[in-house]
Amino acid sequence: QVQLVESGGGLVQPGESLRLSCVASGSISRIVAMGWYRQAPGKQRELVAGIVSGGKTIYADSVKGRFTISRDSAKNTVYLQMNSLKPEDTAVYYCSADQSYRYWGQGTQVTVSS
Repeated sequence: QVQLVESGGGLVQPGESLRLSCVASGSISRIVAMGWYRQAPGKQRELVAGIVSGGKTIYADSVKGRFTISRDSAKNTVYLQMNSLKPEDTAVYYCSADQSYRYWGQGTQVTVSS
């Protein structure tokens, strides 16, 4: 089993930045990919960014050029640097880890509002 704990969410104004962190623990040696998803009220959960064990990254079109996913293997942590935030980025952000099963964190709220 894998446990994921997110942090770093909050309330910011449009144009500002946030960095989300996700610390993984448990059976992490067999994780093949990690990602960040988000879910806004009344909408389906969507992929924001992902990183696979080889380092390749993918991004949703809506965040390309503004968000960056990275990892620190020594700290078992994945980050999501979010710049130039927009009101439409407001959502609960979830960290995920893939083995034969997809594990989820508890989520962290990001609110972008003036």
